[in-house]
Amino acid sequence: MQERRDTPRHRVLKAATIEFGAGAAIDCTVRNLSANGAALDVASPVGIPATFDLVMLADHGRHHCRIAWRKERRIGVVFEAGAAPSA
Repeated sequence: MQERRDTPRHRVLKAATIEFGAGAAIDCTVRNLSANGAALDVASPVGIPATFDLVMLADHGRHHCRIAWRKERRIGVVFEAGAAPSA
């Protein structure tokens, strides 16, 4: 399978929160991370909007994200506005 990402992702295991709307939040786990995006494990992708803020709990890094793909318990996101993650 050919790699289609612009930048390589690095495997991580970081706690994070998906934040959207008026204070809504969903816990997730960041499974891999690059300067341009990430893959997140979630209990269910149902109810997660197309765009949201991803907040890394360890360093309080915040990234505005757009969903690129969804699977049963994992979503792939692209960081918008050129925000680089804190690895």
